[in-house]
Amino acid sequence: MSLRIAFRAAAVVLTTVALSGHAFASGAQAATPSLSAPVPAQTRAATVAVDDPFEGIDLRGLHAEQRTMWPAGNPVHYWALVLNTDLAEQEYSGGAFFLYAPATGEFGWFLDTDIPQRTVDTPAQVVIADPDFLKTHPRVEIRYGTPDRPAQARTVATATTWR
Repeated sequence: MSLRIAFRAAAVVLTTVALSGHAFASGAQAATPSLSAPVPAQTRAATVAVDDPFEGIDLRGLHAEQRTMWPAGNPVHYWALVLNTDLAEQEYSGGAFFLYAPATGEFGWFLDTDIPQRTVDTPAQVVIADPDFLKTHPRVEIRYGTPDRPAQARTVATATTWR
C-alpha cells in the first residue's frame, strides 16, 4: 500500500472520530439505524449544509448520495459515490471491485461500513468517500477483476475530472 493511500485512509478514520466526538459533545441522540444507510431528503436538508464535494466530476455509472454512519451511536454524515442501480443489480463473479487511476497506476479505496478497503466483493460495498483521490487524478475507474492485473479487469464505472 502506498503512503498516499495509507494517509488518506487514516484521514477518513480520524475525521470520523473527530466528527463523532463533536456529535457526542453536542448531546446528539441516536437510535440504532443500519450503518451507511442513505439519509432521507428531509433529514439531509435539516442536518447537513455541506455541498456535494463530487460536483463538477463527470460520473458514468455512479451517482453521489449523502450517507450517515453511526460510530459509537452518533451520526456522522458524509457524501459518497455509489454505483447506479442498473450496475449494482448485475451479477458479478470471479473477482473483486477496486478503484483504479489508470494514468498513474494508483489504487484508491472504498469505505466499507466505516473501514477503508482496497477491494470489496459486492456492488453494494462500492462506496467512494474520498473526493481528493478523484480530484487529484484526471480519471478513475471502478474495475472488477483481479487487482494484481488491472489491465485485464472490466471497467464498471468511471469518474472524470475535467481541468
